[in-house]
Amino acid sequence: MCSEGAGAPAPPTRLASSTAQSGMGRGGACCPNSQSARTRSERLSPGAGAGHGRGLSVARMAAAAATSGPVPRRVGFVGAGRMAEAIAQGLIRAGKVEAQHVLVSAPTDRNLCHFQVLGCQTTHSNQEVLRRCSLIFFATKPHILPAVLAEVAPVVTTEHILVSVAAGVSLSTLEELLPPAAQVLRLSPNLPCVVQEGAIVMARGRHAGSSEAKLLQTLLEACGQCEEVPEAYVDIHTGISGSGVAFVCAFSEALAEGAVKMGMPSGLAHRIAAQTLLGTAKMLLQKGQHPAQLRTDVCTPGGTTIYGLHALEQGGLRAATMSAVEAATRRAKELSRK
Repeated sequence: MCSEGAGAPAPPTRLASSTAQSGMGRGGACCPNSQSARTRSERLSPGAGAGHGRGLSVARMAAAAATSGPVPRRVGFVGAGRMAEAIAQGLIRAGKVEAQHVLVSAPTDRNLCHFQVLGCQTTHSNQEVLRRCSLIFFATKPHILPAVLAEVAPVVTTEHILVSVAAGVSLSTLEELLPPAAQVLRLSPNLPCVVQEGAIVMARGRHAGSSEAKLLQTLLEACGQCEEVPEAYVDIHTGISGSGVAFVCAFSEALAEGAVKMGMPSGLAHRIAAQTLLGTAKMLLQKGQHPAQLRTDVCTPGGTTIYGLHALEQGGLRAATMSAVEAATRRAKELSRK
């Protein structure tokens, strides 16, 4: 992600540990005919050193992102699981970053092949990602992240913007594991980032400025809605949105199965249920209405909806949903304390 045309960086000192695999990896063999990560990464243009002014560099990146143009630096991912792929796809599809300017590391080719299909560069060396890129997303398993940060710490500079996607790893922990003055941000995305409809929150560490936060926010708007929040809200976001995707899927499934019970074909029922959720969400966001208002608008005295809502209340839907968010949030906080 540094300036083009400078001398090639020093070769990576060691390969990524086999434990540095992303926590959201997929099973199964890699895509056929994929090139090795080493071969593909060697085709990257060499990066320059970190001698350029940080403010100017970040400003250029933010300006490019704000105008929907490609960012004039390289973006790196350490970890190649589903969330890393979702963010990379969003950035690439929105034209925020050119695919060939994305470098991804993982210990094996199992998940890297998905990025190679996108046109990204890949490597088995975590340090190589830091040497060649200045905006880095760490998307490994939370319990592996400390070892990964210890590995890359020797090559971290003040030019790097370091973004952790690992659930439950606090900003204070990240800053303790990295060199002083490292610019760290904590990100909580959700899986719909892959279709550019994610709900994302971020919190910045002590040394990350407003320009770094603005750059990241502008870039990630390509993946959906992105807001900066106090770190205390990040675990709550995990409960309502990260885990919430599964909660919504469970409701969509139940909605469709109710229609199947009444005689509708399964495929049609599931399509209608999903579209109902999509349309309702768009109305809530576009009109800015409270859900209770929209619910009231749908109800008519003695009509079908109020009878159905009564059945939901009898089943405890509202309380069960609130309890689910609470349980997921508490678990996220427990992970943060480990």
